[in-house]
Amino acid sequence: MAAQSTALVINLDQLGKDDIEMVGGKNASLGEMISHLSDLGVSVPGGFATTSNAFYQFLTETGLLDKINSELKTLDVNDVNKLAETGKKIRTWIIEQELPKDLEQAVRDSFEEMSDGKEIAVAVRSSATAEDLPDASFAGQQETFLNIRGIDNVLIAIKEVFASLYNDRAISYRVHKGFEHEGVALSAAVQRMVRSETGAAGVMFTLDTESGFDQVVFITSSYGLGEMVVQGAVNPDEFYVSKQLLANGKPAIIRRNLGSKHKKMIYGDEGSTTKSVKIIDVEKEDRMQFSLSTEELNSLAKQAMTIEKHYGQAMDIEWAKDGDTNEIFIVQARPETVKSRQDSNVMERYVINTTGAKVLCEGRSIGQRIGAGKVRIVNNLNEMDKVQEGDVLVSDMTDPDWEPVMKRASAIITNRGGRTCHAAIIARELGVPAIVGCGNATELLVDGQDVTASCAEGDTGFIYEGQLDFEVKTNSVESMPELAFKVMMNVGNPDRAFSFTQMPNEGIGLARLEFIINRMIGVHPKALLNMNSLPREISQAINERIAGYASPIDFYVDKLVEGISTLAVAFMDQPVIVRMSDFKSNEYANLLGGKLYEPSEENPMLGFRGASRYVSDNFRDCFELECKALKRVRDEMGLTNVEIMIPFVRTVGEAKQVIELLEKNGLKRGENGLRVIMMCELPTNALLAEEFLEHFDGFSIGSNDLTQLTLGLDRDSGIVSHLFDERDPAVKKLLSMAIDACRKAGKYVGICGQGPSDHPDLAYWLMEQGISSVSLNPDSVLDTWFFLAGEEVK
Repeated sequence: MAAQSTALVINLDQLGKDDIEMVGGKNASLGEMISHLSDLGVSVPGGFATTSNAFYQFLTETGLLDKINSELKTLDVNDVNKLAETGKKIRTWIIEQELPKDLEQAVRDSFEEMSDGKEIAVAVRSSATAEDLPDASFAGQQETFLNIRGIDNVLIAIKEVFASLYNDRAISYRVHKGFEHEGVALSAAVQRMVRSETGAAGVMFTLDTESGFDQVVFITSSYGLGEMVVQGAVNPDEFYVSKQLLANGKPAIIRRNLGSKHKKMIYGDEGSTTKSVKIIDVEKEDRMQFSLSTEELNSLAKQAMTIEKHYGQAMDIEWAKDGDTNEIFIVQARPETVKSRQDSNVMERYVINTTGAKVLCEGRSIGQRIGAGKVRIVNNLNEMDKVQEGDVLVSDMTDPDWEPVMKRASAIITNRGGRTCHAAIIARELGVPAIVGCGNATELLVDGQDVTASCAEGDTGFIYEGQLDFEVKTNSVESMPELAFKVMMNVGNPDRAFSFTQMPNEGIGLARLEFIINRMIGVHPKALLNMNSLPREISQAINERIAGYASPIDFYVDKLVEGISTLAVAFMDQPVIVRMSDFKSNEYANLLGGKLYEPSEENPMLGFRGASRYVSDNFRDCFELECKALKRVRDEMGLTNVEIMIPFVRTVGEAKQVIELLEKNGLKRGENGLRVIMMCELPTNALLAEEFLEHFDGFSIGSNDLTQLTLGLDRDSGIVSHLFDERDPAVKKLLSMAIDACRKAGKYVGICGQGPSDHPDLAYWLMEQGISSVSLNPDSVLDTWFFLAGEEVK
């Protein structure tokens, strides 16, 4: 699209995606968006860029090209100290040289035209001709300078950008990716600044960065200039937006995580490369609020979807919100180069084989893998040689400068940073698990200590004491044999939902609401309903937890909505059976404020739980909050694939009461396609199956409770645990009764208990009985599937 390859400077609006050799990937992309997407609602600040021709002319006329190539030819990039020495020498050569007169004049003319004689602030950004290619992101390899003012400072910034092609990290990265140094040129974009210092900025991806699930836009955001998020210097807010719900005009934000956002970068007192920005503390009131509104998140996600559609691939996008005008701008867009290239037919699962290990600290997980080794606490670049092959690198914050040593580590742990920062992108590309934003990992961990870093358990990454035994399971799901029934999954943790969609499945047979309450809320609903009467220390703890939400009750309902809708969006075209809360009194007591409201029971397993809670006078208002969340997910968000399961129904009268209570709260069975399933887990449920089925659309058999109640065993007792077996003839007889009753009534019957996951032969027997579906724990899906098909796991 550019006019001529001999140009030294060219306006961004004259560039397109085919001009990578002239201005690099990022600048070509900026031009492409300005030219083709402006009318579609994508806003990109204008500006101009120096060309690769200008870069080569500068190096050739000054005699630097041969000097640099000679210096790099014999460099061993694995020698960290020599790499640092060489990089610094080359960068100094470049910065000390004058720009060619014709290049300087071209920049002056373009800047004059851009500023129209007014004083403006610009960003001077780097764009390498080999970056943003399908197999290499080059994320953060070169420099960006913000709030540069005055032409003299712009010219200095351009030289600094040119020099950054020879940052230690960039030199090392090119070697490891197989790029010739002399084959890569640099373009500097001079782009009008977005005043996000008074607003917010961040990064977004058009897929989930950890699982590769491509039906969401993942957005990170923090106050001030975006470099704090990009560098990983802050723990940003995180949001997930459903593409399909947004396209359908429905409420589309399915997850919100409040980041600490302690610091922000704002304009400095000068517009030079050394004093153009400064970092200040964020006021506590602002930290406790989300940095973006619902409308702004929707606007960002729409722009991201427009960009993705235009490029026809997953994208990594930097954005900024002008706090003065509230306008949102796209400042960079590049192809996503890690998850979008992975083979979705191959499942790789990391599993820890040890239970009960001590958790030393936790943060945001990057990479869904596990690494173990000795802790090496590194405070700055000068200490990088402490890290040997297989060590666990621990620091306050890593940045792309650390890339030469990051690849040595078995895992990376940081105090600060979010899942879209440069270091996280590099860690994913290197295949190294990373846990970022731990807060105080450098204080909690000890140099030389053996630890295991697990990123295989959801959004939260855990650092365990000791080097734990773990294994990597790899399966191909390309050609799964057919079975006589549906294989569904038990999913309790919404954090893992996107990953689990990669497995062959027919939806979620059991989503435990109490898992969402425990992991995402952590507060007893009665405490939230009675905030004004709580002891001060409890109300203070709750207030910290509910930060960012309109009220205590909104927090509870909104978090339930987020957890449920995440599962429903992940399995959009399949049923998601959500079991209403089934905490026992001792489990509810462990929630914040719970001890104030829960009875002390000798045997909570047989006490105040399930349907008995819902219809009771002192818990009904809590159950109604659950109903409110389910109604919003189904009716407002349109996620009608969500179905309801009622657990532990002791009598037919209780069944009738619960159905009436659901209807009273806007969840009428049959309305808007709503199915209400009963959990068949008491012997009475099987014995009176026909009577119970008059009130429900089917059964989901809970083999755990059914077994303990049939055999008179406390499943929590180690003394009699050897007698616990779901394959006992008495249990099987009750299972047959339940299955036969459902088939006779033409209603759904599945099983969601642990039995089929633990015993594939029981799953085979259930298949012979004509059960509709078996819901398995995700880690047993593939093994059980192939067993039932009479094949070995491939």
